[in-house]
Amino acid sequence: MQDAPRSKSQHPLGMTVYDLPSPSDALHTDAKRTAMGRLRMILVLLICAAPVVASYFTYYVVRPEGRRNFGDLIEPVRPLPDVTARALNGDGVRLPSLKGQWLLISVSGGDCQADCQQQLYLQRQILAGLGKDRARTDWVWLISDSADIPSSIMPGLKEATVLRVNPDALAQWLQPAEGQALQDHLYLVDPHGQWMMRFPAKLSPEAALKTKRDIERLLRAAASWDEAGR
Repeated sequence: MQDAPRSKSQHPLGMTVYDLPSPSDALHTDAKRTAMGRLRMILVLLICAAPVVASYFTYYVVRPEGRRNFGDLIEPVRPLPDVTARALNGDGVRLPSLKGQWLLISVSGGDCQADCQQQLYLQRQILAGLGKDRARTDWVWLISDSADIPSSIMPGLKEATVLRVNPDALAQWLQPAEGQALQDHLYLVDPHGQWMMRFPAKLSPEAALKTKRDIERLLRAAASWDEAGR
């Protein structure tokens, strides 16, 4: 007598394990996910930092539009000195408080004769020519003595920041080109408070246009991180 055939339910249960990862595979997968996560984080950080890095690379390393700057780049840059100047009303003003704007600076004695007045006029015209970017810049006149300012030029200084500064402090910060005097140049300070450019001595109206173009290029290079106002 033959045994009756077993039903399917009577066969021993089989266990398939081919769909379960091995411990080494699991570790490899976790390591890969960790590496990808770190890579994504680094990419995010690079994307956030890229505008500032690119703008500094542009105006400290690359000559804008492949042409030589009209002004001289200052290397290394020099921060605003921690000294207190005096406004015309006698109030004390710390020079580092001027940070947050681009500063176009001239220097002279308070008596301000013809050459000084021409420098102030061109300084104002350069900034006025910046158009909508004028709000990102400040006109600064630093006076290196206690001489009285001619009353005839006071109305034209309404937009200027006029400060009296110790001449020794100025000499330790700003520096003229060889053979020139401190009052012969215009100086440019970036929003971080770093003196970073000096323009040629005794500007003519034509040279003032070249100065304006330099400043325009710098403002464009910094447009992604610099905003008007302090």
